[in-house]
Amino acid sequence: MTTSEDGYDKLFEDLLRESARAAADFDSDETEYEENEQQELSDRNALRRVKSFSTELQDISDAEYRQLQLERVVLVGVWTEGTAEMADNSLAELKALAETAGSEVMEGLIQRRDKPDPSTYIGSGKLIELRQIVIATGADTVVCDGELSPSQLRTLEEKLKVKVVDRVALILDIFAQHAKSKEGKAQVELAQIAYLLPRLRGWGDSLSRQVGGRAAGGAGIGGRGPGETKIETDRRRIRDKMAKLRREIAEMKTSRDTKRQERKRNNIPSVAIAGYTNAGKSSLLNALTGAGVLVENALFATLDPTVRKCETAEGRIYTLSDTVGFVRHLPHQLIDAFKSTLEEVSGSDLIVHVVDGSHTDPFEQIRAVREVITEIGGGHIPEIIAINKVDIADPAVVLEILRKEPNSYAFSVRSGFGMEGLIRAIEKSLPHPSVEITAVIPYSRGDLVSAVHEQGEILSEEHLPEGTSIHAYVDAGLAMAIAKAEEIAASVQE
Repeated sequence: MTTSEDGYDKLFEDLLRESARAAADFDSDETEYEENEQQELSDRNALRRVKSFSTELQDISDAEYRQLQLERVVLVGVWTEGTAEMADNSLAELKALAETAGSEVMEGLIQRRDKPDPSTYIGSGKLIELRQIVIATGADTVVCDGELSPSQLRTLEEKLKVKVVDRVALILDIFAQHAKSKEGKAQVELAQIAYLLPRLRGWGDSLSRQVGGRAAGGAGIGGRGPGETKIETDRRRIRDKMAKLRREIAEMKTSRDTKRQERKRNNIPSVAIAGYTNAGKSSLLNALTGAGVLVENALFATLDPTVRKCETAEGRIYTLSDTVGFVRHLPHQLIDAFKSTLEEVSGSDLIVHVVDGSHTDPFEQIRAVREVITEIGGGHIPEIIAINKVDIADPAVVLEILRKEPNSYAFSVRSGFGMEGLIRAIEKSLPHPSVEITAVIPYSRGDLVSAVHEQGEILSEEHLPEGTSIHAYVDAGLAMAIAKAEEIAASVQE
């Protein structure tokens, strides 16, 4: 729906009216999946951290060996490019990530630099200031808004005397909390140990101990000679574990590929719902299909993809799939590990790109999502921009998106405003069958009539004494099957 200038006033008059109605009716509008969703939310909230427990490290070398248990944190960002508003938005997003991981944010710092310091990420003066803030607030963790190198991580922990994690580790921790399926857990574990491997280190000389010669009794081939140091042994075991996880994920991927190929064989179009985390993808899937996917006002609330069947107004079948949310600087470890899941996006016929219209910088979210979609090979797929949460968004921002994005639609899952227009846009954007047929299908072949309804586009349909007369567009395989049925019917009549 590319909205004309004259229609903007009417659009937002309708929007305000729908929003007022939604405020009164939303609490009473319960869906059948709400009970299961509440149960999942209560289970998840039951695992939140307890404030009074400290996570300060006695031995800093344990930082990468244990789950991140963030409590009282200080955020640090380095502003290297863009506007001050963009830097503030990035730190605000880091705050939301930290709170999703179960921590309490005490303070946030931003430093303006041409590039991060290669040794300490921030300059020496800001490092002293940060140490004072850590002491004053009683924080036990510092979270940096970027990916730290192993040397930066080690130096910061030595200087600050508290645990230091970066944006990548924080996102991995959230994924570890929210993964539920076997495949999701394996993907998260693979991403975590891929992140851990180059950062593996010990305290003092504990990992440089060497066992060699006959002292490695029973080690057999490869265990004699100078021998391995402890850190070499650990790295080898981690690589073995990564290889095992990749095999397991490849086996689970086979099932997903089989289902996808079956849908393609039957020419069932697929629609992927993609977008920034917490933009409302799962809510849209629930509204369109009643899937009952967990919905929570939190980042990365759902990780496991959900595929559901949907029908157009004419009865044509297509699939809708919910995908993992994207974020600025999505860790490459996650993209590699979740490749089988992200193939639901790169292998789709249409992408419904959900945008949070109420966000302070939706255009940056659109850019970040498109960057990841292009990276996974989906840049050529047709895209619909679906602007969600317009009932609480700034009308000027929504209008700006509608003007700049040619195939954009304003809607609200919560109030139902604009949903019909979005559904019509999805149905119109589905790939169209290429073969036009005009045939009379005998009543004994009702399966072919059903297939035309499910897979084709019917222009006209009429019931005659000898069969069902259909004028439609179908794919080549179905057209051949219909022609053969007509030939058999004609030969029987002769």
